[in-house]
Amino acid sequence: MARRAQANQSPSRHPHGASSAYPEPVRVLIDELAKLPGIGRRSAERLAFHVLKSDEPDALRLSAAIEAVKGSVRHCAACFNLGDADRCSICADPKRDRASVLVVEQPKDLIALEQTGMYKGLYHVLMGRLSPLDNVGPGDLTVGTLLERLSDPARFTPEGVDPVTIEEVVLGLNPTVEGDGTALYLADRLRPLPVRVSRLARGLPTGGSLEFANKAVLADAIAGRQSMME
Repeated sequence: MARRAQANQSPSRHPHGASSAYPEPVRVLIDELAKLPGIGRRSAERLAFHVLKSDEPDALRLSAAIEAVKGSVRHCAACFNLGDADRCSICADPKRDRASVLVVEQPKDLIALEQTGMYKGLYHVLMGRLSPLDNVGPGDLTVGTLLERLSDPARFTPEGVDPVTIEEVVLGLNPTVEGDGTALYLADRLRPLPVRVSRLARGLPTGGSLEFANKAVLADAIAGRQSMME
């Protein structure tokens, strides 16, 4: 009876299942990699084994790159783009057209538009979009800083560069319900100000994302931007 009872007992299992076969450092690495967007458990295991098979200098370069990104990359004090100084490379470039500001949701949208080579002005990153269902309101975005840039451009202009009055604000929000709602809100806030407000042309598909649009579509959208004040 004792032998039968012992046979019927379920064996204790590691909370991580098959991962219990890995050494603890490997299991931790897999767990962390699996938290990355688009990376499932199997992909995380493949990446972990790639790191294990790599030469130590190669693996440590990856570690150093991650540490450098977290330690030195920050948001630009003027536009909230990513950079490694107080002003990002775009805001610090004296050749940019400072009379125009293109508003986007995230730094990745700025990068997508910049790769077209069609836009030569400045940017402003909202760091999100209005989303009442997610409790994201105007105070959670960088709308206040955008309005400050319009009223006092000299305060956001790098040393050695002449300040220029901003004449046009281009709304480059993603063509989604939340993006359109954010664009309408911004257009309403900008209406009393002496600036032209336009938006990217609808060459961008509704429901799509700037991040995944190709360069030709983005170039057409910039060239065909439309006024929102008429």
